[in-house]
Amino acid sequence: MIEIMIDLQGGAKAPLYEKIYEYIKRDVIAGKIPVGEKLPSTRLLSKHLSVSRSTVEMAYEQLLAEGYIKAEPCRGFFVCDITELYEFGHAENGSKDIAPFGKKGQKEKMGEDIIDFSPYAIDTEHFPYNVWRKLNKNVLLDDREELLLSGDGQGDYGLRKAIAAYLHQARGVNCEPDQLIIGAGNEYLEILLTQILGRNKRVLMENPTYLQAYHTFLNMGYQMSPVIVEEDGIDLWKVRKYDPDIVYIMPSHQFPLGTVMPLKQRLELLKWASEKENRYLIEDDHDSEYRYRGKPIPSLQSVDHFDKVIYIGTFSKSIAPSLRISYMVLPPELLNRYHEKCGFYSATVPKIQQEVLRAFIEEGHFERHLNKMRGIYRAKHDFLLAELKKRNWVEKVYGDHAGLHVLVQIRTEKKEAEICDLAGKQGIRIYGISEYVVPEMASNGYENTKYSKYSIESEKIGSAGTAPDKPILLLGYGRLCEDEIRKGLLILDTII
Repeated sequence: MIEIMIDLQGGAKAPLYEKIYEYIKRDVIAGKIPVGEKLPSTRLLSKHLSVSRSTVEMAYEQLLAEGYIKAEPCRGFFVCDITELYEFGHAENGSKDIAPFGKKGQKEKMGEDIIDFSPYAIDTEHFPYNVWRKLNKNVLLDDREELLLSGDGQGDYGLRKAIAAYLHQARGVNCEPDQLIIGAGNEYLEILLTQILGRNKRVLMENPTYLQAYHTFLNMGYQMSPVIVEEDGIDLWKVRKYDPDIVYIMPSHQFPLGTVMPLKQRLELLKWASEKENRYLIEDDHDSEYRYRGKPIPSLQSVDHFDKVIYIGTFSKSIAPSLRISYMVLPPELLNRYHEKCGFYSATVPKIQQEVLRAFIEEGHFERHLNKMRGIYRAKHDFLLAELKKRNWVEKVYGDHAGLHVLVQIRTEKKEAEICDLAGKQGIRIYGISEYVVPEMASNGYENTKYSKYSIESEKIGSAGTAPDKPILLLGYGRLCEDEIRKGLLILDTII
């Protein structure tokens, strides 16, 4: 067991538990306290430091919540392997919002008793309300008239600088703050992008896919060409065959199937894009923060040496959907076009909101929040998988390495729509894979509805132009607690 010596009198003015937390965290990151090392008990450390036991317990709770240490019953606290954790800022202020995932249910705010397995839903119970409230107060503490102005149409420079630093450290994205554009949601950025790229473009998209993006580009007059997602992502042969102007992909975690595009495939796509001047790849990196095996996979943009990747991200899942702050990284050539064609646009995100988010990132709260939520979501993820293993109607579970949902292929004679309808009548909202398949478009000869032969680990999950032969359900767990997951699956037992 290691001996911990902490100077609680010197340094920055902060609560004692924060100083203990910061000291241990810093030494764990630096490797001074090795993986597997046992920490002193709360009783021993409190006696050694001459502080109350509750002070040490609060520090340990924060370290537990963020995944730096683990508690083993009847043994004590041990240092975790932190290679999977985020580290993109160091702050002096800790967060008091420590509430690990447990059995206490999250109450639905929709006025009805519904268990919603939505793949888009996030955990709102553990949002750092106190921190966010404090930051809002601090931003408005002084009479800052500039916060009442519309601000830079590209987004506040301070926030762009903070996001650029975060993207470089967490996702390997190489960009300057000037390359970033802040907007109120992905849809706004995609509409803006169509004005930058020009009219009459052909977009190749994965199928099934994120339909909001599909409809946004379609409504802006772009020719859409969905193609089947293969086991390792979009088929390069089809990309060359259809010769689009733009390829829209989610290489790090395809939605909704959860596939990860191998590096070889990524490099081939980049090579294809580099062969013509006006070819571009749109990388939608929607939920890369949450992976449960290994570190987050580096972005496609991080290996782009041709300036062909347009990188789009959002804080909808990492913080909250209502924040409505997304960002886009433009290659230098497109940045010039942006200034020429769209430089006169006003900001779509209020400056006050941008300033709060900047402080949230720069003061280290975002890092702590991600690490805490990753642990909470992982607990929910593991619980759901353990419950699914008990079901004989579960034939296959996949897409379970990341994100906030898993895909479940089930054994039943019932159709997907019938299962979803029956579940809805019993207060359960579930979603079938067919809801994310691009609808039929007879206007061109591309594979608009040929959702066929997508395979993962040699398992066929679809047939041409139809829903899969065996129903596949998307079971999201982001907003649910253990009791809700268990109750929802028990109801599915009776339906299936």
